[in-house]
Amino acid sequence: MLKSLVNSRFKLISKLYMWLIFFFLYAPLVVLIVFSFNESKSRNVWTGFSLKWYTKLFADKEILRALFNTIIVAVVASFLATVIGTIACFGILKMRRWAKRSVMNVNNLPIVNPEIVTGVSLMLLFVFAYKNFGIFRPGIVTLIFAHTTFCLPYVVLSVLPKLRQISPYLYEAAQDLGCTPARAFFKVILPDIFPGIVTGFIMAFTLSLDDFVISYFTSGATQTLPIAIYSMTRKIVSPEINALSTILFAVVLLLLIAINLRQIKDEGKNRN
Repeated sequence: MLKSLVNSRFKLISKLYMWLIFFFLYAPLVVLIVFSFNESKSRNVWTGFSLKWYTKLFADKEILRALFNTIIVAVVASFLATVIGTIACFGILKMRRWAKRSVMNVNNLPIVNPEIVTGVSLMLLFVFAYKNFGIFRPGIVTLIFAHTTFCLPYVVLSVLPKLRQISPYLYEAAQDLGCTPARAFFKVILPDIFPGIVTGFIMAFTLSLDDFVISYFTSGATQTLPIAIYSMTRKIVSPEINALSTILFAVVLLLLIAINLRQIKDEGKNRN
């Protein structure tokens, strides 16, 4: 009797603790989203529903230019990181155990490394290359290279587990059945690792989309959305920021939902 009473109280406290965590995590986001539809500039009083801040946001040429830069950088950097990371996974899989561990430690270093350290080091590299060799002038090109660099480890961590699950004899068996090496890769290997490639691309795109620290140090005169938001907060805070933040949150949320649905679908296929 006493044990069941203790267990019920423990479950009640656990649920209460979980709901408190959710409240402190998501209550500010709910307030931000609600006041992005507020008619007035007030951040404390609700005066009525309106879409005028979204209208003003999409009429702001500076914001639209920053949005365009952000999408270009995110798409190109994610594509480069996905291609390079997928190719690297094939090389890592063929390495000896000690070499594989060393390469994976190097691959994971940008993940655990503070972003400000990565941003400053990349900025110094690009400035040195531009002053001494006339290449990598800070701008959209350096942004793409910087975003590719810090997105690459996440692609490797997404693709490599899928590649390990494939039988090492499957590729040879496809060739024995008449496939050329290229056809065996595209017909046999690529479909099996494609879910990992898609997950890696979406992860890279999400990270690139909302990165601020590394972008701030490597962008030069080019503005991305996080940098534009930072510039807006240094002046008079406009409700346009609420609308812009709501849109960014919605985009990232949709991408995370897509990743989770993909993982659930893959787990269902593996069980069957």
